[in-house]
Amino acid sequence: MRKELFVIPIAVIALATSGACATKKYVNTSVEEASQKINSRVDAVSKSVEETQEQTKQNAQKINQVDQKATGADEKATAAGRSATAAQQSADSAMTKADAVDKATKKLVFSVVLSDAQGDFTFGKAALSDAMKAAIDQFVDKITADPQGTYIEIEGYTDSVGSADFNMRLGMARAEAVRDYLHEKHMIPLQKMSVVSFGEKNPVAPNNTRQGRAQNRRIVIKVLG
Repeated sequence: MRKELFVIPIAVIALATSGACATKKYVNTSVEEASQKINSRVDAVSKSVEETQEQTKQNAQKINQVDQKATGADEKATAAGRSATAAQQSADSAMTKADAVDKATKKLVFSVVLSDAQGDFTFGKAALSDAMKAAIDQFVDKITADPQGTYIEIEGYTDSVGSADFNMRLGMARAEAVRDYLHEKHMIPLQKMSVVSFGEKNPVAPNNTRQGRAQNRRIVIKVLG
């Protein structure tokens, strides 16, 4: 009886030891598998991050290339605009010089003076009165009958009342009013006319009298041929 009782505990211990080994092996296997899965996931995430970074880098390079092309296009457009402006300025300068030469070679055929004393030119104003328009109509009849007149120069003058700058602007406004009337009413081409203001310069009468100031408020229309 004593021998049998002694054998049973040893068998139990053996079974317990065997079970512990199996459990440890299972745990080790499970941990290893879990570790492999985690490593695989980490590798996948790392690869995805690397791919994203590479794609971002490529996108940044493409954007930079587009920006460079856009900047180059803007610079070319700006350069083209400057070239066009320079060309226009050169053309305008050449046209101005040509007009100056053309005018210098022309001779005065005849001239007409329209002053406040004769044409009711309102003080400080540039609007043409009916009397002034009638005088201009008579002028047009004369140049139509005389084919020698090929170019018209319109000069605007004022009296000495007011500042010199104001009088220069007023003289120009009066000359332009005559030019516009000739173009709109009588269809005279604009390129056949020029306007200039002398303001209060070159008075034809003293400015210290009412009658003298009225004579100085005038328009001189010159026909050159």
